[in-house]
Amino acid sequence: MEPIKVVSVNISKQKGTVKEPVEKIELNDKGIVSDAHAGSWHRQVSLLGLESIEKMNQAFGRPYHFGEFAENITTLGYPLFSMHPLDRLTSGDLELQVTQIGKKCHGDNCAIFRQTGDCVMPREGIFCRVIRGGTLRPGNELIYEPKTLVVKIVTLSDRAYSGEYADESGPAIHEMMRKYLESTGRPVSFELKIIPDEADVLKELLSGHITGKADFIITTGGTGIGPRDITPEVLKPMLVKEIPGIMELIRVKYGMQFPNALLSRSIAGVAGKSLIYALPGSPKAVREYMAEILPTMEHSLMMLYGIDKHGK
Repeated sequence: MEPIKVVSVNISKQKGTVKEPVEKIELNDKGIVSDAHAGSWHRQVSLLGLESIEKMNQAFGRPYHFGEFAENITTLGYPLFSMHPLDRLTSGDLELQVTQIGKKCHGDNCAIFRQTGDCVMPREGIFCRVIRGGTLRPGNELIYEPKTLVVKIVTLSDRAYSGEYADESGPAIHEMMRKYLESTGRPVSFELKIIPDEADVLKELLSGHITGKADFIITTGGTGIGPRDITPEVLKPMLVKEIPGIMELIRVKYGMQFPNALLSRSIAGVAGKSLIYALPGSPKAVREYMAEILPTMEHSLMMLYGIDKHGK
């Protein structure tokens, strides 16, 4: 992928106003030194492509200047708005993490909107926070590094492991996750594994996935009350935080029709930077659980990385 060229760097002393081009910007853990948007939040640095500005030039028949849409960094060479939160931009030692694509437009309440007649930033600008500080000047290049989501799917089943029957639950999770993530445009890596209902095997495998920075770990099987059902007992001590609500909802929702669903001991939670979900073993239950879990995954991931989407 071709590097993204920095064509201007811009700062302002007040929020909601146009920014002025400067010779260089210094970035630290708070954002850009002397810029109004610096602080301990997820929108420290804003970027807008020159391609987006040129569309405004054509639409309004007048030239717009660098910083006029309140962007800190004006770029050339890549459609920034096609990126995703958690992607990275680097330049030498400098490292930025994408945290938001676009933002809410305040219309007439915004000085930029009143001055320009429109604002392309809410549609095509992106926002980042600083992971490693440094200096940026016009003429520098940014390297785009997309975040590949890593999904580990583990089926616990003595019989599937021994080859007595084919695993259907793991592939069902894979198919639903694949369709969901394809719809978001995010790159993703999957690993599916079948293991016996053995606590030591599961613990060792999960420890490797967590330290290996899997974003999502989904197990299927071992959540009942049988003598070989050990998944919750292995998982709970590994979780830093539990997420009880989603499993409680699913148990109640399906338990009202099928009382046996209330016997599931499925759990969800966080370990390291991994979101972990322990699902029942039947393909039918897997599809029911995943249908409820999938809509929460993006927001859960943002929360895990400290990105406050309520502050749009």
